[in-house]
Amino acid sequence: MTRFDGKCCLVTGAAGGLGRGIAFASAAKGASLMLTDIDADGLAHTAAELRATGAKVHLDKAIDITDREAVAALAAEAHAVVDSVDIVMNVAGIATWGTVERLTHQQWRRTIDIDLMGPIHVIEEFVPRMIAARRGGHLVNVSSAAGLFGLPWHAPYSAAKFGLRGVSEVLRFDLRRHGIRVSLVCPGAMATPMVDSVDIAGIDRQDRTIQRAMTAFRRHAVTADKAAKIVVRGVERNRYMVFTSNDIRLGHWAQRHFPPAYTLAMHGMNRAFHYALRGDVAR
Repeated sequence: MTRFDGKCCLVTGAAGGLGRGIAFASAAKGASLMLTDIDADGLAHTAAELRATGAKVHLDKAIDITDREAVAALAAEAHAVVDSVDIVMNVAGIATWGTVERLTHQQWRRTIDIDLMGPIHVIEEFVPRMIAARRGGHLVNVSSAAGLFGLPWHAPYSAAKFGLRGVSEVLRFDLRRHGIRVSLVCPGAMATPMVDSVDIAGIDRQDRTIQRAMTAFRRHAVTADKAAKIVVRGVERNRYMVFTSNDIRLGHWAQRHFPPAYTLAMHGMNRAFHYALRGDVAR
């Protein structure tokens, strides 16, 4: 098992949502923490709350993980405190949806920079130090259901999340010789602040259709705290793929064993998106 007790855990995206939940769940298992997020105020609040519970937070530093130099500076500061971290949690991310004719180049670029290159920057700066320390460890990359399935209107998000899945698939074998395990987290619906900040190209988020869809999503979603506990438990058990809800686990199984059913489901979902939202796109 991967043990959190007495280990140092780096968590990106720790200001809110799943990252915040993972920080608390890791601390509850006895880990000390290094925290980062682009949201300085939210990060400071998370760190203060953790310290108030008695958790050891070595470092809480607000950075933009798309900035390679900022990630390098974070790593230098972290490695001045500990020789190497033991568990790296790449949680930070955004979501961007839209049809290909409506998406802007900036939306494509921003999504890939944050959701794929951001985690790669963290891996570059922290994992080699873990290898050199020869203590083993664990790398956790948060992908998505959109890193498994061809969900409608998810092309930029899926480009990044499928990419992170590919990185994880290679590293699960490359890093094993160093005693470093890899987990790929594939959440389904989660009730996090990201739900309210999804960038949907060409769509008015205040439209009643969108608001009804968001309400239905929240009813189906698991809480960030529940998902975080599932993630930590999966890491403890050295699971490669970690699902936070059974529907995504079942969907992945069906995708592999019954491809025609998966294809039919994706076609059906795509038609449902198109007909529910075509009026908004037209506007």
